[in-house]
Amino acid sequence: MALSGVEITWLGHSTFIIETPEGKKLLVDPWLEGNPQCPDKYCGLEVDAILMTHAHNDHIGDIFTAAEVCDGPIVGIYDLTTWLGTKGVDGDKLVGMNKGGTVSLADQGVDVEVTMTHALHSSSFLTEDGELIYLGDPAGFVVKFSNGESLYIAGDTCLFGDMEWIGELYEPTVGILPIGDHFTMDPRQAAYAADLIGLEQVIPCHYGTFPLLTGTPAQLVEELDDIGADVEVVTLDPGASKKW
Repeated sequence: MALSGVEITWLGHSTFIIETPEGKKLLVDPWLEGNPQCPDKYCGLEVDAILMTHAHNDHIGDIFTAAEVCDGPIVGIYDLTTWLGTKGVDGDKLVGMNKGGTVSLADQGVDVEVTMTHALHSSSFLTEDGELIYLGDPAGFVVKFSNGESLYIAGDTCLFGDMEWIGELYEPTVGILPIGDHFTMDPRQAAYAADLIGLEQVIPCHYGTFPLLTGTPAQLVEELDDIGADVEVVTLDPGASKKW
């Protein structure tokens, strides 16, 4: 069964809590207090690890406060983690890596392997004084759990053909894909991505937060039907969870 023992909670936009079969909590793209969709009870939640796909404020806007209540590793592309270290984040927690690399977090108490994959987007952080700092490339992740099953987190991206190789190499059964359009894939591109990767289920994200993000899960279902892709769309409300 896809992701047996794993629970995924959507906190709105592209922020997720992923609970491993061992009960460890991974926070993906910590945008909490500033996220209009995130339920208040999740702000300040203690977690065991953090994964950052890229540096835009709507993905790591609360990284500094989240880092304080994270007991374990904080994973991102090298440029981003290095910058966070210069801004006071505990260097012992920071795990800088790059695309194509795989790191095991088992020695830090979280029994997963994380592979960084390609994404086509941009990556910068807007400081409080209006300075725009570029912080390396955007990325995605494949998270492999102790049961051998894998989850693909696309991050912010458009459709690209090498997604097929991600499917062949890592065989994820479930994927988290953006569908909002304007800044990322729209539902049609996301449907093609899910089919290319060979997903059984897809969790849509990065939609509905702002008027510009017009894609909807219903449109994703229609586009999957149009191309004959046998992929289930798992639609979550902010704060809701799916357990396998």
